[in-house]
Amino acid sequence: MSEMTLLEGDPEVAGLVQAEERREFRKIRLIASENYVSRAVLQATGSVFTNKYSEGYAGKRYYEGQQCVDPLETLAIERAKALFGADHANVQPYSGSPANLAVYFATLKPGDTVMGMALPSGGHLTHGWKVSITGAFFRSVQYGVDGTTGRIDMDAVRALALAERPKLLIAGATAYPRIIDFAAFRAIADEVGATLLVDMAHIAGLVAGGAHPSPVPHAHVVSTTTHKTLRGPRGAMLLCQASMAKDIDKAVFPGLQGGPHNHTTAGIAVALKEASTQAFGNYAHQIVRNARALADGLAAEGFKLVSGGTDNHLILMDVTPRGMTGKAFAQALDRAGLECNYNTVPDDPRKPFDPSGLRLGTAAVTSRGMNEAEMARIAGWFGRVADAVNDTETLDRISSDVCEFTAAFPCPGISVQ
Repeated sequence: MSEMTLLEGDPEVAGLVQAEERREFRKIRLIASENYVSRAVLQATGSVFTNKYSEGYAGKRYYEGQQCVDPLETLAIERAKALFGADHANVQPYSGSPANLAVYFATLKPGDTVMGMALPSGGHLTHGWKVSITGAFFRSVQYGVDGTTGRIDMDAVRALALAERPKLLIAGATAYPRIIDFAAFRAIADEVGATLLVDMAHIAGLVAGGAHPSPVPHAHVVSTTTHKTLRGPRGAMLLCQASMAKDIDKAVFPGLQGGPHNHTTAGIAVALKEASTQAFGNYAHQIVRNARALADGLAAEGFKLVSGGTDNHLILMDVTPRGMTGKAFAQALDRAGLECNYNTVPDDPRKPFDPSGLRLGTAAVTSRGMNEAEMARIAGWFGRVADAVNDTETLDRISSDVCEFTAAFPCPGISVQ
């Protein structure tokens, strides 16, 4: 087989890669689950480790030729344990959803009761929502947020747990802008005899950088993706107490998966090393400062912020007071060069595919070196788009302004001429 570059061998795919690079460079990316990885993470993720099959764990594989894979996976595990202060780490889960499902498999039987945050209140599909396997194969009860404050009411969580006696209690969210009281969740789990799973997928980078309290000292198991604020490749990890290590490992393999994606493990190892630096800590704290500055700017533009603000990287806002739906506004913003996703808000009267709100995050813009001053400018663009949501000429002019603006902020891992 002759060797060709991507451009020579498949110009269609090469063109799409180049177009995506240009798009990520020119736009302001505010999707809370997205970021930019470093050139080093890209190189590791695209390495020859993609060629190797490695069912099992280091020292106990079902294939030969693991002389490089075993030390690679061990390195990623040791870096994860050191970074988060965990007894045990499993770096093999393919993504966050299988990681969460592995915890179910390790701790529950079909029909057992699981208690997590409801999707419309900011929880994740895999926290027991009805359309997920976690809601179909298990008995799911769900807590929400206070309708007035937009925050979790721990007294209400405790009352529900005492009434329902879940075997698995889940803390963590995908659209909740406030700090979660992990110690209070652990106290409730202990009171009802539940295993506590904390899903820190969104805040893992903030935890690693010391900008957010860690759930690791409180949870029996912590799941996380390795992208989002952690700024690694698309993968996942499970961190757990030593007493659960064997059950968690068996649930991942052979319970749910075959061979791990070794090229992803390589990228995770690199990202974990990067996350152990002082520079990463500075970045994590700047994410939070940027989110607060952006929230203040959006409030000044007349947007309604769920819970009144943010403690982390994430902002959830109701845009209907400005006379729009979340979907229409997200589409207008995209045309104007500002990316986010439409999202339900607590007690949303609208359908999930055309909800009332938007979800924003500041991890990606912080990775580009933007600070509080840039957040104020971005908030101003949000206000202009809201005033011209159906005016394509104005949206296109804003897009040109955004493109000129982003040219001054390099993208990690991307070089665009």
